[in-house]
Amino acid sequence: MNQPINEREMIAYIAGKTKADSQAITLILKHEQTYINSAKANAKGEVDIDSDDLVDYVLSRRDVKLDELTVERILDAEMDYLMDNGLAGYVD
Repeated sequence: MNQPINEREMIAYIAGKTKADSQAITLILKHEQTYINSAKANAKGEVDIDSDDLVDYVLSRRDVKLDELTVERILDAEMDYLMDNGLAGYVD
């Protein structure tokens, strides 16, 4: 499960699904990574990310000019890519 992510391939995948500009996608993913990196892990070392909180965080960044639906679509498409490639999954 620790294979590297092909960032160009992932951005192309997201752009194909969302029709968003690749620079906007890169910006959203950068802010997402900052949010995830600042999240605290639980006792098992897992980080639980609430998607609504993540979207709110990304939208609160001054350089993000996209609407909420577009940000959600970008993040959903990223998760689809990661799951399709066995790099992530949802926890119930």
